[in-house]
Amino acid sequence: MNAILNLNQFFVKEHVGMFKAANNYDIFHPQTQEMLLNCREENLGFFTKMLRFTDYKRMTPFHIEIKTITGEKILTVKRGVSFFKSNVEVWDENDKVIGRFKQKFFSLGGKFNVVDENDQELCVLKGKWTSWDFRFVKDTTEFAHVTKKWSGLGKEFFTSADNYMLSIDDKVPQNNKLRLLVIGAVMCIDMVLKE
Repeated sequence: MNAILNLNQFFVKEHVGMFKAANNYDIFHPQTQEMLLNCREENLGFFTKMLRFTDYKRMTPFHIEIKTITGEKILTVKRGVSFFKSNVEVWDENDKVIGRFKQKFFSLGGKFNVVDENDQELCVLKGKWTSWDFRFVKDTTEFAHVTKKWSGLGKEFFTSADNYMLSIDDKVPQNNKLRLLVIGAVMCIDMVLKE
């Protein structure tokens, strides 16, 4: 696992675009503003691109690769076509499935079970219906927290770009695959719940 993933805070900035089909993000260190990772959806098919401009956008498949700025792949987040609820897979740098996000059918604000490659639940990703606030929890223990950072009135009205702050608790050990799943989940939240 790349050492970057052992940091506890990440600032995720979505690329601005008025008419964009692909979802692209850059991930920065919040204190130094140094770009750490980039996330690109590079291989969109023609029909997927067309559907991204319709009401069916939430149902379209996605395939996002998260890489270092030198091009080293860290993880991949994938989902096929989705009709009612999403099942998203997270793959490591060796293209091995390390976990999944399984969307709950009826949940206000959004809720996913975060499971490992053997479908054993690691935690639950819960959102609030009234705000952009998501927490990774198991029982009463919180492992990570994602909040939306406002990017300004002009950007909010005329683009679909969002900024997020991801904070991972010290309780999550370094080099633990839960860190990969949490970082992958930020893409999942944006594309499944908030688009």
